[in-house]
Amino acid sequence: MVNKLEMKLKIYQIDAFTDTVFKGNPAAVCPLNEWIADEKLLKIAAENNLAETAFYIPKGDTFEIRWFTPTTEVDLCGHATLAAAFAISKCEGYTGSTINFVSPRSGALPVTVQNSLFSLNFPVDTFVETELKEELINTTSHKPIAAYKGKTDYMLVYKTEEDISALKPNLSLIASLNARGIIVTAAGKEHDFVSRFFAPAVGIIEDAVCGSAHTTLTPYWAKVLGKTELSAFQLSERTGIVKCKLLGDRVELGGNAALYLTGEINIG
Repeated sequence: MVNKLEMKLKIYQIDAFTDTVFKGNPAAVCPLNEWIADEKLLKIAAENNLAETAFYIPKGDTFEIRWFTPTTEVDLCGHATLAAAFAISKCEGYTGSTINFVSPRSGALPVTVQNSLFSLNFPVDTFVETELKEELINTTSHKPIAAYKGKTDYMLVYKTEEDISALKPNLSLIASLNARGIIVTAAGKEHDFVSRFFAPAVGIIEDAVCGSAHTTLTPYWAKVLGKTELSAFQLSERTGIVKCKLLGDRVELGGNAALYLTGEINIG
């Protein structure tokens, strides 16, 4: 671990799953030459006060990547991985068509780059249908029609897109669940499906566009709709579009990104 009295680090803030700033999901990206103390990583993420901050280091022909919310390290994050790929490709001078990320928690996460489109290759979530208990029904203002439990999240399915846009979360109840958060979803009108994501237990009130949630959403809706390529729309205030493709036990999540900020941070 690096332990210096003074250190300057590059930082980028990038809006992911959009081609326009102020939309999509903002993530901070900090390139490192080697890992610094986890305590510092968490403090940087807390200071950034975004849903996620991605840190990466070059490791041979790969990039090791980790993600932090303002309160904890997480196992997987889609939009911050897209943002990190954008930073490497568009800001750091990397010219390859594939960026091979490796996560200590989630394994190989390659990202292909084709002009302005970044396609993330993630493992699918494994999930099972679960009983619609009162604690799940009461997590939002609208009653779901089905519930599923994945590795880290609950997914609640609703009748209409209007249910998703109008529902209000019970954040204290969501935070008390034995889960990272809840995904809420329904079939869409202009897109195959819509969703929102709430994770107050890890410091995220509502994630603007949650890539990792689509590792659950994609296989679910692929089965329901009988198709492997889907268009997804996240109904957060900022909104965002995810191009989803089911590839067996993997999913491909495609999206654009827009650079908002380039800077330097000073840490002790």
